[in-house]
This record gives sequence, C-alpha cells and structure tokens, in this order.
Amino acid sequence: MTECDPTRWYHRWRGLVGLAVARVRRQMTTVAQGQTVATVLIVAVTVANLVLVTGVALALANDQGLAHDADVRAVPGDSDVQSSVAGVEAPRLGASHERAREIREQAGVTHATPVLVEPVRVRAPDSAQSHYILVVGIIPGPASATVAGLPTDTLAPGDPHYAGGTYDGPPADEIVLSTAAAETLDVSPGESLALTSDRAERTATVMAVEQRADDGTEMPVALVHLSDLQSLTAADNADLADQVLVWGEQEAAQAGVDAAYPTATVETTSAAAIVPSALFDDTLALVTSVLALVIAVSICTLFVATTSGLTVEANRQTLATLSTIGFPLRSRLAIVAVTMVAMTGCGAVLGLVLGAGAITAVNALATATIAPSAVAAFHPLVVPYALAVALLAALLALPYPLALAARTEVLAEVNR
Repeated sequence: MTECDPTRWYHRWRGLVGLAVARVRRQMTTVAQGQTVATVLIVAVTVANLVLVTGVALALANDQGLAHDADVRAVPGDSDVQSSVAGVEAPRLGASHERAREIREQAGVTHATPVLVEPVRVRAPDSAQSHYILVVGIIPGPASATVAGLPTDTLAPGDPHYAGGTYDGPPADEIVLSTAAAETLDVSPGESLALTSDRAERTATVMAVEQRADDGTEMPVALVHLSDLQSLTAADNADLADQVLVWGEQEAAQAGVDAAYPTATVETTSAAAIVPSALFDDTLALVTSVLALVIAVSICTLFVATTSGLTVEANRQTLATLSTIGFPLRSRLAIVAVTMVAMTGCGAVLGLVLGAGAITAVNALATATIAPSAVAAFHPLVVPYALAVALLAALLALPYPLALAARTEVLAEVNR
C-alpha cells in the first residue's frame, strides 16, 4: 500500500482519533483533570451564554406583541410612520382611525382596530397609592375578539371620543381589567378607577375582570377605547397607534393593510413561528446576536488556547515518548489538535444543554414578573450554530498549542 492509499489513511486517522479521545478520558481522571475540566466548563459557559443571548435576539426579532386572535397584524415599517417623540419612542402608525376605517371597508374584512399600548398610572378612588398598568387602547368591533389576551365584547363598540378626529366627543370611560390588574388595584366590576398621566386624568368604570387567554402569564393589563387612551397620553396629536389588528379573510386583510399602510410590515397568524432570518430585519436583535458571537469566539479562543497550551506543557514527556516509538511530528500534532477539538466539542454539547435550560429559566422568571410572554426563544438551528462557533474557536486557538508541541525536544524530555 502506498502513502496515499485510502485504506491506510483511514486506519491511521482512526487510530490517531482514538488515541486522542482516550487521552481526553485519561486526563479527566488524572492530574490533568483540572485543566481538562476547566476547558470544558469555560467552553460550556460561553456557549450557554451565546445560546441564551441568541435566544433573546430571536425572540426580539420575532416579537408577536400581546396575545390576540386577529388574522393579520400590521406594525410600522421603515417609513410612513410617525413618533410622538422623534428618535426616542419606537415608530408608530399615524392616522390610525382613518386607515383602520379604510381597511374595514375592504371586502372580506370583518373588523380592524388600531392598538395603542401605554403604561399608565391607575388608582382606585379609595386608595392613595397608584400602580402602573399596561393599558391597551382599541376600537371594539361588533363581534367579540381577543386583544392582549382579553375579550373585547364588554366594551361598547366604536370609539365615540374620536369624533371624526376632533377628540371632543363623549369619552367612553370604560375599562376591562385582567385578573392580575384587578388584584393589584383591589377593585371589582362596577367600581371606578382614576387613570393619570402627565397630561391629564380620566376616570373609567370597570366593566369586567377577565382571565387573560394567552401563554399562561399574568401581568396587569387593561383594555380601554383607543381615543380615550390617545387623549390621555398625547397620542391624539397624530392619531398614533403601535399596530393594527385585522380580522377576516387573510388575503383581503393583507390587501387592506397594504393599501392603507404601503410600507408597514404585515404579519399573519401563520408567521408566529420563530424565523431566524428575522434577525436581519431587526437592527437591535442583529447587533445583539453579533456581539454575542464575537464575545463567544474571543473568550473560547483565548481560554482554549491557554488551557491547551498548559496541557501540552504538562504532557511533553508523553509527546516525546510517542516520537521515540515512531510517531512522526504531524501525527503528534494531529493528536494534540484532535484532543483540543474533542474537549471543545464536549464543552459545546454541555453548553447547549445549559443554554436551553437557561432559556427556560429566564422565560419562567420573566413571565412570572414583568414580561407578557417569553423573552427568549430556542430554534433547532441554534444547535449547529453553537457547535460551529465552538469549532471555529478551537481552530483559532490551535496554532499556540501546536507551536508548543512542535518545539518539544525529544531527547531532553526522555532524559528528564
């Protein structure tokens, strides 16, 4: 058989890989255990952090907002949007009442409502303490629907305070509370509440207390009429809304949104799944994931190179012995490389498990405290992504331990 014979090449590399894996197992139970465990744990923690931060970026890029049962959701695109505080608040949709009316006139559309979400100080009349509640402004339709996890049928249909854009019509002064909001404020249906902002104060009657029908989380949320909330929070200046929800035939709803807001981003109920490509459409999510990638590669590379270099120093006699029994330099270097990649791979697998667990824990903590839904997501593509990042770090770290191994003086180590 020649040097390039495939069978001989296969058996040689199979032997080298087997020897390297055996060395990793041996190091886990000998004096080199500390260095090996340190390498595995450092890689695992770094990969877990990468998985968690990437999960947060995925959830941010695929944010579906508060739970609803609409067929189509429209959010601001790159233009044709307005903001009440330019450069500070997120972009919003302008002329929301008129645009929603145009969408409702589309054949096949049963209802369309702008949605405005604002944290508002709410206080029961008999209480001296106010609480911030997430208040959601909508235009209730003739049929029951779900917005922010709450049914809308308790609110009177329409939006009388808007009055064709003058905002001088009679306020509806109605509010629907989630059970968490009612418990926070200690109120029951029929009681009145005071809603306060820097601009004004308004009273509203509690029409109902409902359990939120979303992902099982329970944060204080309330539904009110859109123009009531707009006039309270200064969003009436340009008739602003955060999004538009549309019910009806999906194609008709999309056509209506496209006509009313040509540059808005349209999402359908079928788009609720996590889509990794959405990262490239969200600047903040993309920057977050890129920073996590750079940090993960940098930390992994530095620590793997350092610990692998220390391991090579501790195993110079072993390398010298391999040389004396006939292992050429490239075979010894291959053993060092495979050993390091194997340790990095073990750390990456452990890191994926820890990262998935961290995502679960963070979501449980967030939804139990401040978040309406999961703040981090896990996608199957994260698995090859994390493994590829760990492999890249291992390859970048290779030159240092290989240089140390190549400088091993066989006679000096054997005689030592």
